[in-house]
Amino acid sequence: MSKKFPDFVPPTKVAFLDRGATLHLRQCTMTGLEGLEGEWTFEKDEIRIGSMDDNDVVVRDDTVSRYHCKIVQEDTGYVLVDLRSTNGTFINKVRIREGFLKPGCTLGVGQSQMRFNARENEVPIVPSRSDRCGGLIGGNARMREIYTILERIAPTNTTVVIEGETGTGKEVVAQTIHGLSPRKGKELVVFDCGAVPPNLIESELFGHEKGSFTGAVMTRQGLFELADGGTLFLDELGELPLDLQPKLLRALEQREIRRVGGAKANKVDVRIIAATNRNLEDEVRAGRFRQDLFYRLSVVRLRLPALRERIDDLQSLVPHFLKIMGYNRDADGNPRVRGVSREAMAALATYAWPGNVRELVNVMERAVSFADGEILEIADLPDVIREIRRTAPVRALTSEARAASAGATPRPPDELLADGVTFKDAKERWVSSFERDYLVSLLKRHGGNISHAAREADIDRKYFRKLMKKYEVEAAGVVVDAPDDDDEVG
Repeated sequence: MSKKFPDFVPPTKVAFLDRGATLHLRQCTMTGLEGLEGEWTFEKDEIRIGSMDDNDVVVRDDTVSRYHCKIVQEDTGYVLVDLRSTNGTFINKVRIREGFLKPGCTLGVGQSQMRFNARENEVPIVPSRSDRCGGLIGGNARMREIYTILERIAPTNTTVVIEGETGTGKEVVAQTIHGLSPRKGKELVVFDCGAVPPNLIESELFGHEKGSFTGAVMTRQGLFELADGGTLFLDELGELPLDLQPKLLRALEQREIRRVGGAKANKVDVRIIAATNRNLEDEVRAGRFRQDLFYRLSVVRLRLPALRERIDDLQSLVPHFLKIMGYNRDADGNPRVRGVSREAMAALATYAWPGNVRELVNVMERAVSFADGEILEIADLPDVIREIRRTAPVRALTSEARAASAGATPRPPDELLADGVTFKDAKERWVSSFERDYLVSLLKRHGGNISHAAREADIDRKYFRKLMKKYEVEAAGVVVDAPDDDDEVG
């Protein structure tokens, strides 16, 4: 579905509606007039017109220069720019050097005429079939929806705000957008708004002139100038001081900056991608973020899901990190760890991951350093992950016991409720008592076969043996399966 606008076309934008994400995509069309045949439709930021074959619109006309003019997509519309052509560029038969194009106007190059039109095209977002996009990994439906959006908005000049918890991969999204854009040959400049003292942020972003303040011993370019022609990624945008936000707004609207202490404004061609773990709407209501800057930035807003919301992606992320991370290499460059046991993967899937993908990377590095063989075991994981996994069978058993007792509430022994017994001590003794009884019961049920008992408990056999050793449980008088070479025998 598409609709035409009489005077302007809104920029490319993503809307998250009840029926799903929808991309409102800005498009322009040129239709040949008066003997010039053809129709051309574009979504890109810059369209070149001329007689040479490497132009986007090729016009075979002796009055048209080799590189005659270009159409540039800006936030407020389309601008026609003459490229010093011999016979001129026209809007509605008025010769121009640079001018805005309105839908329905006539565009003239030499003696050839075209009708210019623009529209907003509403495109439903269909999740990508791929399980990765640039540096992003995962086949979860929400992630595949994001891949589709990134592929459509990357070729445009659209400002993007990436929202999400710390560690969800916002910088990787920025790198992916830049890598898929026509700007990929230029710099992706990264600036963390929360890592620089507030009194230095203006100088870092916009540069300064020599002598403009104490310590300014030489003229220095700011990050906007360094990113000219490329992309500037503003991380932790919510940390930007309130008094600097109007200057950022001006840079976004005018595409020009003024150095600290400078008298001249410099034009810059920069795409802005910003990221924040704050809710900017809440920040606006609290008066900590300017409303006009918020609306100016909120062209495309992407929310990255937390890792716990796409826990199925662990099956892709874990092998990926083992494959690419330098910490999993021996002296010859070969992988030290090649896989993860079923029990260890189940433990990773049980954990809530408050630090998201960044925490997963750290956990994998730690686990690899503890691993003895080519397979990561649950014993190699941090205590907090192992403990959560160990309580899972307890919850299941408690539920069954409650059902069997027709609503009776389990009660700890009286000695654990006596005066002077702390909550921590009582809890540890009650859980330990359960774990020992649980091990003994399983071993009896399986005739001392540790493999079968561990399989029913859904824990690794190596870890099962460690629990036996911890609680001094022996399989005496029954047949015990032969241990693996790397198993500890309790």
